[in-house]
Amino acid sequence: MYKPIIGITLGDPAGVGPEITVKALSDSNIYKRCRPLVIGDTAILKRALEVTKHPELQINTISKVTDAKFESGTIDILDIQILKDTPIAFGKVQAQAGNAAFCYVEKVIALALDKEIEATVTNPLNKEALNLAGHHFSGHTEIYAHYTNTNKYTMMLAHEALRVVHVSTHVSLRKACDLVKKKRVLEVIRIANQACLSLGIQSPRIAVAGLNPHSGENGMFGDEETEEIIPAIEAASAEGLNVVGPIPADTVFSKAKGGWYDIVVAMYHDQGHIPLKVVGFVYNRKEEKWDAVSGVNITLGLPIIRTSVDHGTAFDQAGTGQANELSLINAIDYAILLASNR
Repeated sequence: MYKPIIGITLGDPAGVGPEITVKALSDSNIYKRCRPLVIGDTAILKRALEVTKHPELQINTISKVTDAKFESGTIDILDIQILKDTPIAFGKVQAQAGNAAFCYVEKVIALALDKEIEATVTNPLNKEALNLAGHHFSGHTEIYAHYTNTNKYTMMLAHEALRVVHVSTHVSLRKACDLVKKKRVLEVIRIANQACLSLGIQSPRIAVAGLNPHSGENGMFGDEETEEIIPAIEAASAEGLNVVGPIPADTVFSKAKGGWYDIVVAMYHDQGHIPLKVVGFVYNRKEEKWDAVSGVNITLGLPIIRTSVDHGTAFDQAGTGQANELSLINAIDYAILLASNR
């Protein structure tokens, strides 16, 4: 059975990334599907073992991929040694933690570009800590685009059969509206189609969301649909893509969840993120805990595979051992699927 090598970054050491990594890799089934390799600091991983109460797990610290064991019960970690003896407090924005998270990502990208690993999975980083450390990126997506020299890319979120790609992500809402242009919308439709093909969907059905209420009502509530979005849809249709829209955003996601479409092109960050997190994040009021924090963030258009958890560093939970690892397991599964299809 083909088992790709999956590089997993620890994320911000002050957040829940190390803890959910330990929880995910304590499951022997992961090792039946792939060969996981953690990228980070051994000291941080050891602390996560203590917090999550997994003393049965061993750590194999290595300096090169070929030294990994890839055995259930042992977590292989390629030790970057960025922090060494630097103390990192749980749940706080710290420049040292932001720098470490950045270095983990930089290393996993290099390993993938050198074809030492077949896919990358990232745990959450904190954007404020990242910038305090002098790394002026707005998130993982932009780091990956920069270090892979990629100009045409987008973010895809996925939860079960609901998939969403974005015309824009980490910009202000005011700027996001200005970025809804025919060229970019068409570009994202094409990327969405290719993403579905890479997931094994042979004839992707693509829905394009409108930007304005009621998709503009023929210009009554805005003209982006008539001037930019519809021309992009027509151009994509002329290329043979199965694409429809613009469909009002208040209905398109429920239709996609119901199986009408394989993927939705959202116009901006929250338009796509909110529906995915409504269905993927399930809070138990009675027990006052999250029953599920699921969903995957995938960067499309890159020369390498990158999937990620669909949540942040959860500083309020860091150090408690209570963080839910489901989203990370989802991200690993998607990485396996994409690597296998590639």
